[in-house]
Amino acid sequence: MSVPRSAPPKKSDTETARPRWRGWLWRGALLALGLALGVGVPVLWMFDKQVRSEFDQLAWQVPTRVYARPLRLAPGLRLDAATLELELAASGYRKDGSGDLPGTYARNGGRFHIGTRAYTDLDGVVPAQRLEVDLAGGKVARLADRRAARALESARIDPSRIATLYGGNVQEERRLVQLKEVPTLFVAGLQAVEDRNFKDHHGIDPWGMTRAMWVNVREGELEQGASTLTQQLVRSLFLTREKRFSRKFKEIAYSLIIEARYDKRRIMEAYLNQVYLGQQGNQSIHGVAAASEFWFGRELASLSTQDMALLVGMIQGPSIHDPRRKPEAAKARRDLVLSVWQQLGLIDAAEAKRAKAAPLGVTARPGVARNRNPAFMDLVRRQLARDYPADALRGAGLSVLTTLSPSAQLLSEQAVSGTLAKVQRKDGPSLQSGMVVTDTHTGEVLAMVGNRATDQPGFNRALEAQRPVGSLLKPMVYLLALAQPNRWSLATPVDDSPVNVTLPNGKSWNPGNSDGRSHGTVSLVDALAQSYNQATVRVGMDVGPERLAELLKVLAGLRAPANPSLILGSVDLSPFAMAQVYQFLASGGEIQPLRAVRGVIDPQGKAINRYDFEAEPAKEGDAIAARLVTLALQDAVSRGTGRSLLSDGLGSLNIAGKTGTSNDSRDSWFAGYTGDHLAVVWVGNDKNEPTGLYGATGAMRVWSALFTKLPSAPLNVGAAGLEWGWVDAAQFATTEENCEGARRYAFVAGYLPPEHVSCVDRSWLDWFRFGGDDGQQERRDRRDEERRERRDEERRE
Repeated sequence: MSVPRSAPPKKSDTETARPRWRGWLWRGALLALGLALGVGVPVLWMFDKQVRSEFDQLAWQVPTRVYARPLRLAPGLRLDAATLELELAASGYRKDGSGDLPGTYARNGGRFHIGTRAYTDLDGVVPAQRLEVDLAGGKVARLADRRAARALESARIDPSRIATLYGGNVQEERRLVQLKEVPTLFVAGLQAVEDRNFKDHHGIDPWGMTRAMWVNVREGELEQGASTLTQQLVRSLFLTREKRFSRKFKEIAYSLIIEARYDKRRIMEAYLNQVYLGQQGNQSIHGVAAASEFWFGRELASLSTQDMALLVGMIQGPSIHDPRRKPEAAKARRDLVLSVWQQLGLIDAAEAKRAKAAPLGVTARPGVARNRNPAFMDLVRRQLARDYPADALRGAGLSVLTTLSPSAQLLSEQAVSGTLAKVQRKDGPSLQSGMVVTDTHTGEVLAMVGNRATDQPGFNRALEAQRPVGSLLKPMVYLLALAQPNRWSLATPVDDSPVNVTLPNGKSWNPGNSDGRSHGTVSLVDALAQSYNQATVRVGMDVGPERLAELLKVLAGLRAPANPSLILGSVDLSPFAMAQVYQFLASGGEIQPLRAVRGVIDPQGKAINRYDFEAEPAKEGDAIAARLVTLALQDAVSRGTGRSLLSDGLGSLNIAGKTGTSNDSRDSWFAGYTGDHLAVVWVGNDKNEPTGLYGATGAMRVWSALFTKLPSAPLNVGAAGLEWGWVDAAQFATTEENCEGARRYAFVAGYLPPEHVSCVDRSWLDWFRFGGDDGQQERRDRRDEERRERRDEERRE
């Protein structure tokens, strides 16, 4: 009997599952590898292409910056200590007690030590200097270079930034720097705190992250960063803020690609220009250079050890360590950074102790200016419009160099706001003002105010408000008359009795004087100084309204109707237009277009547009007539409608000025100039309501408030082409100084009155000197006859 074969032993479930599990594992590994090769490689290729495309062409949109004029210093220049400090403050200078570092100064009475910054002007780079400036008697008494220990003939202080013209991305403020421009301590200190292995890793640093985590746990706070600088740059440039695994994968991938493609210098430079370091409203501050200006109001190169430590510490969290809002947190973080730098030997113990004891040093307000002077910027845009379309300037990285004087602008704003608050009546209409201040030598606009709320944009009354100018136009009438020396002089008698003018439509025009009285026969200079309407109309009708209209066109490009009423200023003009007209007088007879822009510099520092202007020398006749009108306007201040300026303590400036008031006191005007400055002021109401103010009680008050503080040279009228003589006004004849009623007048040389009257019987003296009267009388008669013949000949011409 056969024994049946036993069946083979059955495999257990475990033995059966193990090979199946291994198979699935193997298949999964192959699938993962396939996916990695099939998806990962294309993804990495795509990432690499994106990095190369964007990083190779990395070009941030940099705003165009607008700068004031640099402050020129020279011995003899009118300047006081208060004004110099205004200029330094506007340019972000810090008072540190030594004035050795760029962007700092020290003051001891009237002596200043100033460390100027290097900057680029139209003629190239202006190097930094260490200046000593001595002020005395309202002037620069001495100017010296402290490094070279030598006197200087002149020097310039770098200009303040007054506005920023952004491009499409108005939410980012940035100022590009090259790595070589960043202080060595800043770069080394940044790596010490944020990425110590930056020079050695390839985009990610596992060991560095582990060490940072350990140090931070041990110290109880974030002392070292856990991401490399490359990873931080990637997050800022390429990624959103979402927290997902895919985002971390992209961050690592991008970092590895960037490190493989670019050297460390390129990566560090990109980081320094991209890092986020603050917020101003909806505008973010990117880059260490913009942050230096934003927090300290200074250039990056001028930062001290503690300043750099504060910025490096803020990278961890600008809002958490905001030195303006959270100074205690900011100081704690800064001091921690200083301790790290000391431990690593970047600074010694003494420097660390000094830096920790120093205040935070940030400015009270952000140092980045978007538009400090909206009225002036309106003029800048207008004058650039012919060369640059509106969008061409925004975000172009250009530097626009203007003529604005920060001290004159600030003092003008204070004069407007302070004076209007004083003269504003409780029951009166709300007052507004427009003001233009120029340089009498060059025609450069130094300041402009277009609104009582001086920092608010909107309707610019200095440029756009067209209001009746009234008596402000009268000096131009007398200018035309005095350009005819054979017919008119300051001593010429003028009839100020009621006047009747027949208009082209047959109607009569009978203007009266503002005081409601007639003054009989007056000299021409008094008619202007006292602003007599009736006398002015007679002079104006003699020279012709059409000539006055033509003069306005020549001086300011204005088109005014040649009506008789134009003689008394019945034309609507802006303060800027009137400043252009008065510039002719203030400059001594030169036609100087008012200018707000000096030039434009490209991002590389090359001047691409210059707006230099050299006025042609004044024609002799124009210059002499302008001098005579200026003398009359000085009389208007010393004896006429502007005499209250003397009681304000401004008599030493020898001011020439003219008030103006429109009907019903709706508009108050004053135009006045000194040896250095011209200012035209309008005060009124936007609804054209009566203000109750005259030129002397409104606009002239603003003018006085400005020149009480603005350093300016006295106005000295040149004597070229003039001769002076004592005149008997009643007979319009020369006379002796000691005769009753004698008054001294300036004449165009050779045009003194031909007649002579004397209050002294000289016959006995002449007989004693010359043996009789015949010779002396004969010479006098011959001289008078020559004068009469010359006048008759000129009249015929």
